[in-house]
Amino acid sequence: MMLSVLAAAAAPGVVGGVTAGMPTRLNPVALFLHADIVVQVVMGALVLASVWVWTIIFAFSLRMGSMQRGCNRYETGFWEARDIDAYHKENGDKDVPSARVVTAALSEWRRSTSGKTIDREGTRQRLNSAMESVVTAETDRLAGRLNFLATVGAVAPFVGLFGTVWGIMDSFFNIGAQQNSSLAVVAPGISEALFATAIGLFAAIPAVIAYNRFSHRVNRFETRLFRFADRFHATLSRELEQ
Repeated sequence: MMLSVLAAAAAPGVVGGVTAGMPTRLNPVALFLHADIVVQVVMGALVLASVWVWTIIFAFSLRMGSMQRGCNRYETGFWEARDIDAYHKENGDKDVPSARVVTAALSEWRRSTSGKTIDREGTRQRLNSAMESVVTAETDRLAGRLNFLATVGAVAPFVGLFGTVWGIMDSFFNIGAQQNSSLAVVAPGISEALFATAIGLFAAIPAVIAYNRFSHRVNRFETRLFRFADRFHATLSRELEQ
């Protein structure tokens, strides 16, 4: 019912030999409603992809901001704490990547130093491996959220181009069917077809920009976690020497 009302409103009428209701600018709703069903499916899929892209952009921005603030608070208190174990027991159960690095390091520390003899070099290597694996897992989990952005950025223009090609083919078919090659016959179909490419670019451009920006933030966050892990590894190494 809603589509019927929109189609009726978008359709021009003729009053006194003059076309009434003819739009003076592009009408996205009319372009969608008058397009071929295949082009409509392409447009709908691209609009949904664009909505999902913006959802990821806002959600990822909030997620990264929350994680960075949590790491800032945890690391500040961590380096000021006199008793690392007590501080970690109180603050380490939160969803903070830095805390998970410490959890892995302390767990490996207890296992490696529980015996009568301690292999110092082996303990250092195991500590490094334990913390490095956690850092890699955290960054992989963050980067995995960006796969959809990369996919949309790479595929959406071609999906829109497919809709454009299909719409232009349909326009030429109408030319042959009506035996009329005037611009008035060709132009509406071509406009509807080109609108599919425009929607594809509308979905792809923000996805590419966001993917590049967020990838840079993930890389910086990974470097930050590695610096924290290296500093904590040095602290534990000094404890081994004692």
